[in-house]
Amino acid sequence: MATKKKTPKYIFVVGGVMSGVGKGTATASLGLLLKRRGFNVTAIKADPYINVDAGTMNPIEHGEVFVTDDGDETDQDIGSYERFLDTTILSHNYMTTGRVYRTVIEKERALEYGGKCVEVVPHIPEEIIRRFKEAQKKADADFVMVEIGGTIGEYQNILFLEAARMMKQQAPEDVLFVLVSYLPIPGRLGEMKTKPTQYAARTLNSAGIQADFIVARASLPIDEPRKKKIGMFCSVPEECVISGPDMSSVYRIPIMFEEQKFADLVLKKLGLKAGTKTTKEWFDWADEVREYKHEVRIGVVGKYFTTGSFMLADAYFSVVEALRHAVWANKKKPILEWIDSEKFEKDPKSIKELKKYDGIVVPGGFGKRGIEGIIYVIKYARENKIPYLGLCYGMQLAVVEYTRHVLGLKDAHTTEIDKKTSNPVIDIMPEQFANLQKSNFGGSMRLGAYLAVLREGTIAIESYAKSKNSRWNFEKKNGGAIVHERHRHRYEVNPEYIMRLENSGMIFSGKSPNGVLMEIMELPKKTHPFFLGTQFHPEYTSGPLKPHPLFTAFIKAATADRK
Repeated sequence: MATKKKTPKYIFVVGGVMSGVGKGTATASLGLLLKRRGFNVTAIKADPYINVDAGTMNPIEHGEVFVTDDGDETDQDIGSYERFLDTTILSHNYMTTGRVYRTVIEKERALEYGGKCVEVVPHIPEEIIRRFKEAQKKADADFVMVEIGGTIGEYQNILFLEAARMMKQQAPEDVLFVLVSYLPIPGRLGEMKTKPTQYAARTLNSAGIQADFIVARASLPIDEPRKKKIGMFCSVPEECVISGPDMSSVYRIPIMFEEQKFADLVLKKLGLKAGTKTTKEWFDWADEVREYKHEVRIGVVGKYFTTGSFMLADAYFSVVEALRHAVWANKKKPILEWIDSEKFEKDPKSIKELKKYDGIVVPGGFGKRGIEGIIYVIKYARENKIPYLGLCYGMQLAVVEYTRHVLGLKDAHTTEIDKKTSNPVIDIMPEQFANLQKSNFGGSMRLGAYLAVLREGTIAIESYAKSKNSRWNFEKKNGGAIVHERHRHRYEVNPEYIMRLENSGMIFSGKSPNGVLMEIMELPKKTHPFFLGTQFHPEYTSGPLKPHPLFTAFIKAATADRK
């Protein structure tokens, strides 16, 4: 066991030069190394948006919305913390500027400030600090990793930096700062440039904060001359300039940090001693997966990939990671390709390109754009026996496709898209109708973890039963089983069509405890090697060493020999 100090330690991770520099992964990786030295570690994300949560943000602009067990819609970095720290993180570990301001205003309205003039400073930073400390207490954490969103120099995150500065002033021995900054290598120059990072460090100084460590992100490892330059001009000991080159996998970043003794240097600065390291399992696994040669090609068919001339995968970040976990668990090499569903609407004949994939995934989403293209994909996968996994919207549209082409109800649809359809096989949940009528969109969906009852003799129950992990609370019960999974939706399979769907061969292998909500849909193995959809989001609870059983079963089917 580690020798614990009476006071918890706070490590603030901030970003320099540009967004997307890797703060979240750096935060999670350092947290993993500290946890595997015997410390209790939790992680917080502070987002500088006025949005109260991430649920109403455009996924193309912001990336995936991650959902916690207690139903908070958060930034995808919370998912990274869960995967690396192998823990469940709840809503008190996520905050936005909007959430903080709302709390301060509510307190003022309730006279909790005793009639004082409530000001941006100090009252907003004080509320931020209160939230940091609340998260620490709830987790009983020795270390609190705090990632401050945005980039140094932006106006939006200055109040979070002010809160961190105040904490450093109050307890200088308990607070450290890590600056994750980018070092460009301009093509025509061919030289790694440190000046942008120097500016970032000086800009951080202007907020009253001196970085203790600088993680030098670049396409290549930082060399000694540049490490010395950063150390000299940014007032950081040379050994505390940590090289952060691009890696083949984010799961190798802890190994890279360990080789540079990052966690040991942190403990040294804080005057702490570590217990026995337990990183071997992670490191051995990360080394092993690099050796897998046999490829599995999975097509991820979505509608949030394109932004201008670029293709993005961040909108489905947890899906991508869950697929990788499952492929590695099957000792294969993942080849994931992003497919914009609108392509098949413009050129229906191109649907035959799907033959090259070992499996097809349709993740969640909202709205009408690209929907008919997704339905073409589902039909092709069903008829051509290509393993299919549909998540949330991917399950709903699979039910629509089946109703149209097997039941013969050609106009079957979801009322999210066609409110006047005469066959609303997917319809709004009754309790959600009032929310839409009042335009109450934020934080009002069916969110968080709910129980599902699994049916005996199905792919679903067999998949969970093979997993030895208890994260899904799998428990055999009365000829079936129950699991615990996270949701984010407003629409459901219309109960009026369930009997007709089941009589035609569809199996609802997971249902809510009251039997009203269809949680898992599948086709029998005798008719299809793997055709399964979930109303919940299994990707949220998958981890690198604990892949989700439904993803693992899907990949197993995708790697089996098919005629």
